[in-house]
Amino acid sequence: MKPNTLEPMIECILNPFISAEREAPDFASVEQVKAVKIFHQSLPGYVSTPLVKLSECAARLGIDALMVKDESQRFGLKAFKVLGASYAIAKEIQQQLGLDDEEINFDAIAAHSNALKSLTFVTATDGNHGRAVAWCAEQFGCKAVVFMPKGTSQFRLEAIRSHGARAEITELNYDETVLFSAQQAKKNAWVLLQDSSWEGYKTVPKHIMQGYFSLVSEFEDQTMAWPTHVLAQAGVGSFAASIFSYFLASPKPTPKLILVEPTGAACYFNSIHIGDGKPHLTKELNTMMAGLSCGQPSILAWDIIKSNCDVFVVCQDQVAIKGMQLLANPASNDAVVISGESGAVPVGLVDEVCTNQKYSLVKESLKFDSGSKILVFSTEGDTDPKVYKQLVKL
Repeated sequence: MKPNTLEPMIECILNPFISAEREAPDFASVEQVKAVKIFHQSLPGYVSTPLVKLSECAARLGIDALMVKDESQRFGLKAFKVLGASYAIAKEIQQQLGLDDEEINFDAIAAHSNALKSLTFVTATDGNHGRAVAWCAEQFGCKAVVFMPKGTSQFRLEAIRSHGARAEITELNYDETVLFSAQQAKKNAWVLLQDSSWEGYKTVPKHIMQGYFSLVSEFEDQTMAWPTHVLAQAGVGSFAASIFSYFLASPKPTPKLILVEPTGAACYFNSIHIGDGKPHLTKELNTMMAGLSCGQPSILAWDIIKSNCDVFVVCQDQVAIKGMQLLANPASNDAVVISGESGAVPVGLVDEVCTNQKYSLVKESLKFDSGSKILVFSTEGDTDPKVYKQLVKL
């Protein structure tokens, strides 16, 4: 899809529904964070992804720190999604085989490989989640079927097939593809592994959200710094709700929690703007940020985000491109971060808000100042290398 190359446009609204007594959901406990961490450390090839401190960039922007959790190197898959998919698949296998909680680790599950051969997981994806499911199925000895929305790149399709999964691009948009996958799961007795949730489908998405806790537990192991601001991107919202839940559960001061969406796929921003406190479908999706191009909020994520997010922000595609270019070509001593369009948008947002007087009111709403320690997550690397090269060289 051709990106919108108009002057970057950014809008924000303060959350009118924020709870006076903010709290983490029940599934975000210290014990659960530890269990997820132990599971991920058991996976073949597990290493923590880098935490990159962009000191030169922060100084230029007039903030104290800009910290980037770089997910481009996660298990060689170039995206964070495998953290959620792997844990959710392990929990499903636990249920299917009747394993104890102590057996939620790779070696214990792999010992039952013969029993897993007939197990098939199915999902809808723009690319990253589907590749994660395919990789996990390959590791555990299961099967995977992946349906992708229209407009998906051939490269992302082949990346999923490289792990032995059956994968195809549909003629449907993302939300329609999710419904189609759910229908196929029911028809074929497959296990639906979707990171969105709806009435009657919450357990798997909850486990996926718990899997994402490892991003922040790694962050805590990597630095003594604690953020004043946390920016999280939203598609269906599971990632952002997970990250926010971790910080809400921490005994440390809760940072300012900021949700970031593409203007062309802003299902949270649009729902908050409607003002009735309910999630609404955004039917027309128009953004190059494929990983965030979702029209229906996950109801599990909606409840968490609606009650706890401080500010909702939307950005045009050009803001993501700016972020990609800034991370690919950093100032002097800052490290290079390879970040795709869905991963780089928070960095583009911070830069634009801090340097463009046009957004002084947005900056004031976000409370960016010289004391700000901002944490962002570069959720993907160059998951489509051809697109990446085109955009960072603009």
